[in-house]
Amino acid sequence: MKIVFGLGNVGTKYFKTRHNIGFLFLDYLKQKFAFSEFSLKSNLKSYISEGFIGGEKILLVKPTTYMNLSGDSVSLLINYFKVDLSDIMIVFDDIDLSFQDVRFRSKGSAGTHNGMRDIILKLKDNNFARLKLGIEVEGRMSKLSDFVLSDFHKSELENLSKVFEEAFEVALDKFFKK
Repeated sequence: MKIVFGLGNVGTKYFKTRHNIGFLFLDYLKQKFAFSEFSLKSNLKSYISEGFIGGEKILLVKPTTYMNLSGDSVSLLINYFKVDLSDIMIVFDDIDLSFQDVRFRSKGSAGTHNGMRDIILKLKDNNFARLKLGIEVEGRMSKLSDFVLSDFHKSELENLSKVFEEAFEVALDKFFKK
């Protein structure tokens, strides 16, 4: 079993914000592979959907802890399901990558991302897969929090399915086939 964590913030006010691209990617996977509906697991501080990719059971997880405390949910699920760090992947927005850029890393630092910083802090380890989805655009607002919590523009939303297809191909090659 593998677990894919999409980082974001719960609530309709955050639904189509740049910071929620991890949640949006999980919605894409859920639809593409006909996974179960997301259901709230309060004890695990998460919404979870289950399905299969290539015959392997996959959990798609949206933490309910809000972005900056993502490590709470991630550590709870890893301990609950007793999975190895090599069987998890975190999907999140990256302000240092241009919009539509996708980058996979098998380990690394948190960079400027507070959600990743909390995950590494709570796991006391950074040896896990991460799929970074670029959200940077020219002319963004000067205040970082305002930018990441702003909605995608209509033209960007129209391109997200292409971004997600590329991201899935990268994840298929680097994570799901391992």
